[in-house]
Order: sequence, then structure tokens, then C-alpha cells
Amino acid sequence: MGTSSTRESGVGVTEVELDVTNVAHGGVFVARHDGRVVFVGDTLPGERVRARITDDGHKSFWRAETVEVLEAAPERRPHVWSEASVDRAPSERAGGAEFGHIRLEHQRELKRQVLADALQRMAGVETDVTVEAVAPPAGATGVAEADGTCWRTRVRLQVADDGSIGPYASRTHRVVDVGSLPLATVRIGEVAPLTRRFPGAAHVDVIAPSADSARVLVVERDGKGRPKPARHGVIHETVAGRTFRLETGGFWQVHARAAETLYHAVQDMIDEGDFDPRASNLDLYGGVGLLAVAVGDRFGETVRITTVESDARATEHATENLAEWIGANALTDRVDRYLQHVTREAGAAERRSFEAATVVLDPPRAGAGRAVVDRLAAVGPRQLVYVACDPVALARDVGLLREHGYELRELRAFDLFPNTHHLEAVARLTR
Repeated sequence: MGTSSTRESGVGVTEVELDVTNVAHGGVFVARHDGRVVFVGDTLPGERVRARITDDGHKSFWRAETVEVLEAAPERRPHVWSEASVDRAPSERAGGAEFGHIRLEHQRELKRQVLADALQRMAGVETDVTVEAVAPPAGATGVAEADGTCWRTRVRLQVADDGSIGPYASRTHRVVDVGSLPLATVRIGEVAPLTRRFPGAAHVDVIAPSADSARVLVVERDGKGRPKPARHGVIHETVAGRTFRLETGGFWQVHARAAETLYHAVQDMIDEGDFDPRASNLDLYGGVGLLAVAVGDRFGETVRITTVESDARATEHATENLAEWIGANALTDRVDRYLQHVTREAGAAERRSFEAATVVLDPPRAGAGRAVVDRLAAVGPRQLVYVACDPVALARDVGLLREHGYELRELRAFDLFPNTHHLEAVARLTR
């Protein structure tokens, strides 16, 4: 499979015809040109496209952008966001919905392939996991459920030099003018100031918390042009009948049903037979305490659990959100530094308590990494429940944990980011 032609465009940019054969991590797809791998966006396996080479600076691969679909795959559909469609010039295509041209059920199959392939290659683990659909928020239309729209409760809009706002074009820092935000909830759409200008601002965040009114946050720049830290007050989110406090600009899951989905998934994933409520249970990268609360709600108010989070304000909120659990504690610390302290300072009885523990960890997109995995394995908890938003980072860390004797026992994946390449996975590992 390869190109049928190669030509120079009027501005000296190479354009090629490509047969697309596979999906790759990161929202791009795989083709070959004269034996060289080409990663190309805005297409899908089974298509033939005309593409423009955008990066030929690597020996082993090139990058390209689809200019025209010559032979469409049966899974292609009209893009859910017209301003991201392949019909527009690549520099004018809104980023953030890179799978929006693919039928929803096939998106999930492609995500499954990426997750399964990463686990096989990087961890030596075979899995038959599926990517589970998640219902749109209450009030969304039937069309939203069918096409995967109306789920984002948080949108960041970038600011152009003239003060206009919009998303970046894919893999660029060019701001695209848009008139719609179809992945966002109806409440976001009602308040998003798409026609206004914000000269000098760093970015504009639009958020719609479940227990508060929607709002617009304008983040200004400091004297060096960097985003200026600001306190925007407190908002509230409701999950499983509980209300959580957090900073207005603080981290929270973006899908309207994501927090509740992960709350229940973590509860279900913990093996009750391996759970000791009196052990030194941990919630690492704990944010404002959502998953620690999930553990407490399942196993009772006397559960011992410590949430560890590097953001001091998030930890303050976690302390309040966990107030009813007498065995709960919230610490401000980096996870690697906390685990290092545990391995160095814990006495024999404390070490036994950690070895009997269940550890929930929800690291950022880059994953936990070797330093944290090595220190976590040295602590030696009985079971790990790993929440991951990046399949490759998860696969790498599962492989690292296997080096320490931990094996993947159970895995679920959720389509919490429809029309993008992202997914969320929850894994349980034990020695």
C-alpha cells in the first residue's frame, strides 16, 4: 500500500496520495509512502486521501494533513463540527474533535485497538476490553446521544493577537474563529462569548458546574506575557448525591457524567476481599477527594484513607469534602516525594499497614512514570486501582508494575471524550 502519485504544490509543499491502514495513538492514522510511515489526520483506516506533508524532519516517519478524501471509508460521516471538517483548509479547521468525522461506534473500536495494542506492546498483556459508551447529560437531545455531542462542561478558548477567541487549529497555535461549540453542553453554549474580543488576555475558560451557574473566566497575562494566577472563587459539583467544593478554575472531569462514572467504577473495581479498612489506604493525585469519597462511601466512615495532592488549594477542599470520614486525611505533597518519605521513614508496623493497603491513583495524562512506580512498589500495597486518561501511559506503567510482580487483574474503559481520540480506563492490579 502506498501512494499513486507525488507532486509539488504551487508553494513547493509535497502532496501525496495515501492509503490509510491503521490507527495510531494521538488522533492520527497510519499510511506509508515509499516504505516510510506517514502519520496523517482527518482520515481513518480504509480510506485513500490526498495529503500535504507538514513535517519530513524525521528519519523514520513523516507527518501529513488530509487535503482531500479520494475514497471514503464506510465509517466516515459528516463531521459533527462543521468548523473542523476536512472541507475547510487545514489551517482553518478547529482542533479538539479529531474523531468527529467517524461514526461513534467505530470511534470506540479504534480507541479499543489503541488501548489493546499499547498493552500488548508495552506491557505484554493481551486484553479483550471494550470501550463503554457513557450517556450524555440530562437534557441533551437524542441527536446528542447518537453523535457524541453536548458533553463538555469546561471549554478553554484561546485569544488571538486581535483579541478574538476560539480553539486552536489542530497541532498549531493558530486561533480559529468559530460560531459553535457542539461538544459543549447547552449551558456552555448559552454563555460562551464567541463574538467578543479579549485583547491582551491569555485565554478564556467557560465552565458549567453541575451545582452552580455557568460562568466565564478571563485569565489575563502578567508583565512577561504569561497567564496570571488568579483566584476565581469556589464552585460546587454534585456526584452520587454528594456535593464537592473546588476552585472555579481547578481540575474537574470535563464530561458531565465522568465524575460519577469514575466514582462508581473505582468502587466496583476494588476487590472487597483484598480491602482492609484499617490499612493505610491511599488516594494518590487525589485532587479534591472524589475517589477517596468513593472508597469511603463503599466501605464506611471508619475507613482509613489519605489523599495526596500537590495543589494546596485542592487539598484544602479535599479536607472539607472528606470531613465526615474520621479516618480520612488530605496531604499537600508531590506523590513521588510522599512515597519516598514512606519508604524511608515508616516503621515496621506502619510498613505492614501500607502492605495491606489499597491504593487508588489517578495521575495526569503523562501517567505515574518509573520513579513513582518504583517507590509505590517499594511500599508494596495489596491492590492498586489505576485511573488513566492516556492508554499509552497506562500500558507503560502496567509494564513497569509487572516488573515488580504486579499483574493486571481487571480493566474497564469508558468513552468519556466522544469525537476525540481520548478515553478513560480503570485498571486493578495485584501481586
